[in-house]
Amino acid sequence: MNPVFRKLQVSFTQQVFALNKALTLCRATPSIQHPVYGTASANDRQFHNMPTHGIGSWRYLLRKNLQRKKKGKRQINPIFEATDTAYGTLNVQVSGYDMTLVEHYIQYIHKLCNHFDIKVALCYALPTKTTEVMLMQEQGTKMYTDAVLKTHERVIQLRSLNTLLCPVIMDVLLKNQPEGVQLSVKEHSEAEYKVRFKARPELEELMSRINQ
Repeated sequence: MNPVFRKLQVSFTQQVFALNKALTLCRATPSIQHPVYGTASANDRQFHNMPTHGIGSWRYLLRKNLQRKKKGKRQINPIFEATDTAYGTLNVQVSGYDMTLVEHYIQYIHKLCNHFDIKVALCYALPTKTTEVMLMQEQGTKMYTDAVLKTHERVIQLRSLNTLLCPVIMDVLLKNQPEGVQLSVKEHSEAEYKVRFKARPELEELMSRINQ
């Protein structure tokens, strides 16, 4: 037999032997399956009935449907009456065209009341009032708007102010009053409470028709 042919035969038999060995190894190894789509073994099934202690639960993340409370009509706070040694409920009203000055001055009044241990019941803002300044032409009767002024008002409500301390407080406030800012002190009443809210004549007219 030709030696070249013998070498080719030996190499061919070696390759066939290697392929057979590789096939047997592939058959012996288990098939890799997807964790979701693969078949569950007997060891996996035994964990189905065991407790999970809430692991993986998501319903607690949802918002609970809480019942909203209906907002009733806002009622006026009780008005304290004046005594021999103290005033009742007083409204210190600050107004002006410059909102920055008004805000800074009302903050100064609030800090001053806290320094002298004066009870501050409320501190609120009133609706802004707009005033148009009209001018008439020199030759003619038509009027045109020259400027629009906005009046900003803030109120700080004091309770049970001492009669001996009141003149001192007013003297300090008047000495530190900035230019262009008006200061007034009034006794609190139901009319002063209603000024806080904007008038709605259309709604009031509809309500009167419903009540009839």
